Amino acid sequence: MERKKRMVRNGKQYKDSLKDNRCIYINGERVKDVTTHPAFSGIVQSFSKLYDIAANPANQMTYTTVDGTIANKIFMIPRSREDLADRRQAITRWAEATCGFAGRSPDHVASFLSGFASHPEVFGDRAQNVLDFYHYARDHDQFVTYVIIPPQIDRTKTAHEQEEKFLPVGVYEEREDGIIVRGSQMLGTSSAVSNYLLCSSITPLRPGDEDYAISFVVPMDVPGLKMYARQSFAADKPSTYDYPLSTQFDESDSLVVFDDVFIPWKDVFVYKNIEATRAQFLSTPAHVLGNNQAQTRLTVKMKFLIGVARKVTEMNGTDKFPQVQERLGELASLAASVEGMLLASEYECIIDNNGVARPHGRFLYGIVGMQDTIYSSVIRILRELVGGGVLQVPSSYRELVNPETRGDMQQYIRSTGVKAEQKVQLFKLAWDIIGSEFGGRHQQYEMFYNGAPYVVKGYSFRNYGYDEPLAMVNAFLDSYGLPSAYYMDEGKV
Repeated sequence: MERKKRMVRNGKQYKDSLKDNRCIYINGERVKDVTTHPAFSGIVQSFSKLYDIAANPANQMTYTTVDGTIANKIFMIPRSREDLADRRQAITRWAEATCGFAGRSPDHVASFLSGFASHPEVFGDRAQNVLDFYHYARDHDQFVTYVIIPPQIDRTKTAHEQEEKFLPVGVYEEREDGIIVRGSQMLGTSSAVSNYLLCSSITPLRPGDEDYAISFVVPMDVPGLKMYARQSFAADKPSTYDYPLSTQFDESDSLVVFDDVFIPWKDVFVYKNIEATRAQFLSTPAHVLGNNQAQTRLTVKMKFLIGVARKVTEMNGTDKFPQVQERLGELASLAASVEGMLLASEYECIIDNNGVARPHGRFLYGIVGMQDTIYSSVIRILRELVGGGVLQVPSSYRELVNPETRGDMQQYIRSTGVKAEQKVQLFKLAWDIIGSEFGGRHQQYEMFYNGAPYVVKGYSFRNYGYDEPLAMVNAFLDSYGLPSAYYMDEGKV
């Protein structure tokens, strides 16, 4: 593997890396160029800006690795509380550039890869494959995303029990130089605009599922790899002014189909090993570092949402009403809870046996377990605060510039001291959060990106650490003891 001292790539280099032969279908047609197609060009431009931010030395988003290379901090393996804080600040810079609305930006799976590489022993005799790819992705600043959930065909059955073989991705053929995989996997968020795909299964597997107990990476333009993107929330929008989030941050989600795709052995991390497939996520820091990134992003998103709520109420003058202040205070409490738990998980980090600083699971998964209800509550309160104002805005910016309609817009869609253009701009933003297809997708995403509610709350259950609270209860019970025979006889119980 190449080990040159190099700087992280910039936005142009990222865009150029997408000009390959990847196979993406949307609306029944194959996409010729994701960088210019209206369904993907907005998010490509947004991710391009992230790489420009990282490439600017003033933003302090690079570090010198133990190998002497210069790398993006999203690939950092944290060794101390200070490293975690440094990493969080870098991730925050990116999240602020997307207002927290890019859930599968390049720093997400980079966090998983860092976790894998920090505990390579989990991968047994394929450990070197993991290290080699991590070093390659780190030193070449690759955008890696993942598909780790089987398609929703029959959730009552495990992989090998499905009505047909190779509905989920599995090993179709083993060859001397690698394997052939066949099947499909979801949910390929940002896969259309990434460089590599990590494919595995985070869904628990059972005996008999060995053919599906795999983990590997694959470049997006490999023959036989096909992506079927959902409807674009960006392509048909009149302007960024009218749909500021939809047009810039629609990451796209894709069903990924592996039509007999060849994977060389060097890119295979786990092979027909049910235990290792699970262990790669939970016996390494991968899952906790990935969720640390996700909660850093959510912290930024929460701040942005309550900022929108406050600005809307200020513009309408309702922020002076006690009942509105109560709702703003509730939003502030929710946002502070997310940020506080993130910082607590960092402050109370645990240095594991490999010297890796892991955010404390009690606090990190505590907020992960509440994310579905917290985000839904924020959206509900924001809906209440904006009221019907988001429904009474012009259909597009054209009414604001057309001489025939501009006068009415200026006269009737305004607030005290605020011009129509500014008010419409803010209320269009609010609608894109709470009412557009993009907004609906984000609510669904925040509720389920980590799994079903029982799965997510299971992480909180397993990571809280009940020894301390149980010890408190037991100590109190022991302080006054069980009733003696004397008390029983005297009827004093």
